[in-house]
Amino acid sequence: MKKHYNSILALLEKCKTMAELKQLHGLMITTSVIRDAIPLSRLVDFCANSESGNLSYANSVFVGIDRPSLYIWNSMIKGYSNRESPDEALNMYNEMRQKGYAPDHFTFPFVLKACSLVNGYNSGKCVHNCIVKTGFEVDAYAATALLQMYAASGDMHAALKVFDEIPKWNVVAWTSLIAGYISNDRPSEAVTVYKDMELWSVVPNEITMVNVLVACARSRDINTGKWVHDKIRQMGLDPFSLNLNFNVILATAIVDMYAKCGRLRTARNLFNKMPQRNLVAWNSIIGAYNQYGQANEALGLFSDMRAAGFEPDKATFLSLIGACAHLGALVSGQALHAYASKGNLTKDTAIGTALLDMYAKSGDAERAQQVFSELQKKDLTTWTSLIIGLAMHGHGDKALTFFRKMQEETMLRPDEITYIGVLSACSHVGKVEDGKNHFISMTSVHGIEPTTQHYGCMVDLLSRAGRLREAERLVEKMPVEPNTAIWSALLNGCKIYQNVDVADRVRRRVRELEVDGSGVYVLLSNIYAGACRWEEVKMARRLMKERRIQKSLGHSSVEMKMLAP
Repeated sequence: MKKHYNSILALLEKCKTMAELKQLHGLMITTSVIRDAIPLSRLVDFCANSESGNLSYANSVFVGIDRPSLYIWNSMIKGYSNRESPDEALNMYNEMRQKGYAPDHFTFPFVLKACSLVNGYNSGKCVHNCIVKTGFEVDAYAATALLQMYAASGDMHAALKVFDEIPKWNVVAWTSLIAGYISNDRPSEAVTVYKDMELWSVVPNEITMVNVLVACARSRDINTGKWVHDKIRQMGLDPFSLNLNFNVILATAIVDMYAKCGRLRTARNLFNKMPQRNLVAWNSIIGAYNQYGQANEALGLFSDMRAAGFEPDKATFLSLIGACAHLGALVSGQALHAYASKGNLTKDTAIGTALLDMYAKSGDAERAQQVFSELQKKDLTTWTSLIIGLAMHGHGDKALTFFRKMQEETMLRPDEITYIGVLSACSHVGKVEDGKNHFISMTSVHGIEPTTQHYGCMVDLLSRAGRLREAERLVEKMPVEPNTAIWSALLNGCKIYQNVDVADRVRRRVRELEVDGSGVYVLLSNIYAGACRWEEVKMARRLMKERRIQKSLGHSSVEMKMLAP
């Protein structure tokens, strides 16, 4: 056995494929080297944890070992936690404990990772107890893994407590805490932790800086973001200044920070400088243009992205479909729908909802309903998008029917946005009593406090129905200041029913409050013109001139080119 030992060990180090591994396994059996712990451990580790390994094969070897070493147990647990079998990692850990093995500081991070993947908060707490009992709570490696488990489970209080008890805070622990706050949608606190880290003179690494940039992007904190970018330059890590070793992940995080904070010109300039780009970078810049109302630019970038050889993913489609919805670009939206169907993405709830919203906003209510009916899983956003889309295009009765179906057939509770669609639907079909009942039940049943938009819908509903005095009283009782949309809704009713008295009272309020928006003054002018009160017409126009309010111009768009898939 001894004469084969060193050569087999050397071959195991050089092994690249499972075919080679299986040959070595056979040789180890025939030469009895398989009995030695070190070559056996290397064999199992390759099968369980190398990119070309085979976890099933590792398990078949493992079950044949009479008394596996702790290293082999750890290799198997690590293998399962890194693959799509975190439950198996937990089972193996429990089996190891039952057979009398004591875990070490290498065991705990893999087990805790498995707990995070299966949302095993209670299992993670049990592992925490074991860490304390075995004295590994002072081990930075185990403690950091514990912090990451609590953060992944949403318990940042426990994560922070674990962090505070780490004897010496290293960059990994700080970065894990920052990442934890980000993953729990607390980006501002993540930025604060980074600033604390600076005060403790802990030198951040590139992973730290990526996480902080993500935090700045999500909190729209451009000032801190620019400061972080300057720090990256000072550390000599700025990917846009380095000719070699371009870090595409860090570069993408910088671009994304500027893009999400609305600095599109800076983001685009940096994006154009990137010698290499990944799909995340493309999605970031496309998404930012869509988010900040430059939908045509987003669609143009998609063409550039495809020319560069990248295929869109879910995030790409969500931005592009949103851009088509913003433009009312039905033909381009249909092309994207066909493209997404090829990749079987239209079954995804978010994609389906985006398509539904695009069709509704483009005026194709029938296609929107078809997309809705084809979705197997519908969330509140899906139902709300359909209700609002139908209400927006005059299908109020259908919108209200779908609202009733949502309440009767699902466990979903409507939110404030759903009720904007419901009240808007009632307004468009003149169902005053239904609208009033929904407005009351919104608060009494669902505990939703009305916003300015809800009051606007109610004023519009009452005004369209000619119940102008009731609408006026509602405006007077509102706990929030009426906005231009509410005054316009009330004046629109005055115009329909030629009620100059209410218009006079609105005019006085508008003058006192110095309301902006050309619509209010144009409506006042038209109401007075209809009543042949020309002095008031001149006054309305003079107010616009004095306040430098210009009449909003109408515009139309024609879709000229189909976005070919």
